Amino acid sequence: MKQTIILDILILKKIALLTLISLFLSCNSSAQKTETKENKTFKVTKTEAEWKAQLTADQYHILREAGTERPFSSALNKNYEKGVYHCAGCNTPLYKSEHKFDSGTGWPSFDRVIEGNVAFSTDTKIGYTRNEEHCATCGGHLGHVFNDGPKETTGKRHCINGDALKFVPSED
Repeated sequence: MKQTIILDILILKKIALLTLISLFLSCNSSAQKTETKENKTFKVTKTEAEWKAQLTADQYHILREAGTERPFSSALNKNYEKGVYHCAGCNTPLYKSEHKFDSGTGWPSFDRVIEGNVAFSTDTKIGYTRNEEHCATCGGHLGHVFNDGPKETTGKRHCINGDALKFVPSED
């Protein structure tokens, strides 16, 4: 009986110690927090109902819910016309056609953005860290940027969902 009580006390001490350790490790001080898309204010803001009324179901899923379209499903993936790619949500110019390249991934890819019109945040939704891109004007999710782009230019691959974009051809 005495041994059972001692074992119970040891088990309770271990549980208490593990609980304290897990609480200590899970604490998140304000110094550890970084700016995210969710705590930023954008110039263009709408209610979810307004976004749903304006966008197609696929555009809404990508721009407002950070979804991803199937690879090779966007007509803009193989678009080689001169022009500018705008945000499908608010019409902000985001990428120039001269910076588009065929990455072979199935999504429109660019080696650079139009400065000031694309914002970046950290995305850890799939178990590892990626650099997410979103429209700096409305906050719409665009895609992600990777460091495996053309080495002769920027080395960046801005992998963008075609449904997040609206192509505006040049007038020349």
